Amino acid sequence: MLDIKFLRSNPDVVKQNIKNKFQDEKLPLVDEVIELDVENRNIKQEVEALRANKNKISKMIGACMAQGKKEEAEGYKKQVAEEAERIEELSAREKEVEDRILQIMMVIPNIIDPSVPIGKDDSENVEIEKFGEPVVPDFEIPYHADIMKSFDGIDLDAAGRVAGNGFYYLKGDIARLHSAVISYARDFMIDRGFTYYIPPYMIRSSVVTGVMSFAEMDAMMYKIEGEDLYLIGTSEHSMIGKFIDQMLDESELPQTLTSYSPCFRKEKGAHGIEERGVYRIHQFEKQEMVVVCKPEESKKWYDIMWKNTVDFFRTLDIPVRTLECCSGDLADLKVKSCDVEAWSPRQKKYFEVGSCSNLGDAQARRLKIRVNGENGKYFAHTLNNTVVAPPRMLIAFLENNLQADGSVKIPEALQPYMGGKTELQPVTR
Repeated sequence: MLDIKFLRSNPDVVKQNIKNKFQDEKLPLVDEVIELDVENRNIKQEVEALRANKNKISKMIGACMAQGKKEEAEGYKKQVAEEAERIEELSAREKEVEDRILQIMMVIPNIIDPSVPIGKDDSENVEIEKFGEPVVPDFEIPYHADIMKSFDGIDLDAAGRVAGNGFYYLKGDIARLHSAVISYARDFMIDRGFTYYIPPYMIRSSVVTGVMSFAEMDAMMYKIEGEDLYLIGTSEHSMIGKFIDQMLDESELPQTLTSYSPCFRKEKGAHGIEERGVYRIHQFEKQEMVVVCKPEESKKWYDIMWKNTVDFFRTLDIPVRTLECCSGDLADLKVKSCDVEAWSPRQKKYFEVGSCSNLGDAQARRLKIRVNGENGKYFAHTLNNTVVAPPRMLIAFLENNLQADGSVKIPEALQPYMGGKTELQPVTR
């Protein structure tokens, strides 16, 4: 959420930013909020003047009563009553105006970083860099669900009967591999100085609206019926929410956190054939990283965070690339974002396995996460990034480590988490 003082002083900048995000339908909101802001300030001035006058007249009433001037005192009392009625009327309007201002400010997008490429959607995202050599082997690589089935490691049919589409049972070596990846990701981030957390898996609506836009909320979140609770779509929601209404001391920054959680997502919309299996699902697990820092340090942490994910995947022999998200692909709260994509030798292309985002002070402003610094109080900057999110990551892992005989090699970094195994062998029936 933008600072209304910034919008008030830079309406043309805000409008151009809206155009850069291809959200022209929001342009009239800028003028509306400016008009409401003027009205709101005028109301406050009038109320302040009325209250000052009311206090002054109240003293005059007391003086008149002391002097026996009852008729004059009654006249003043009538004036006080009229002004009290006007104050009540103005206060009611003030609330209406402020509610509408907040409603508008919650949907006006954050100002994107100047380095963000202008584009309408994810088809116009820009490749930044590749890490590792993408290889297409000289043998056919089966679809990921079929690879898992060769290890007797997945049961989609049973999951469909139990919960419907978008769910799965993992078992045996594949289930163990899934857990091993998560455990390795935890230790990988701890070794890089991040504090490990297991957060609440449900959050209140005040946190939901603080960490994401209304459009994201509608597309992602599951609501708990009859309660003010939502299932988290990522542990970032809980971890940023941890600081709601807090005044942090500047000496406590940066906060560098890594968190594990299950994630629950509606995943609205139709998806192609490549998104069946366990690619796009309603329930999965994820290791996340979150940073809360000084504004001047957020760009530095952004680069550290996406590089952590690249390094993690490279230790598992998975080639990856980074893509700069264009303006139209950025969620409204984001200043800058890049996707990490893993190589799929079966599809002969990269696919998304994580996303790193700098949200500036947007979340902090919504959640009132402030910092008490040497030069005064200010809003913190928040960032988040995916370390790893199996089972989607398992797709990349299995395809890139599959051998011609159907076995899957286990990279050295993961072997301690797999009981020392160096490879997985398919099940013979």
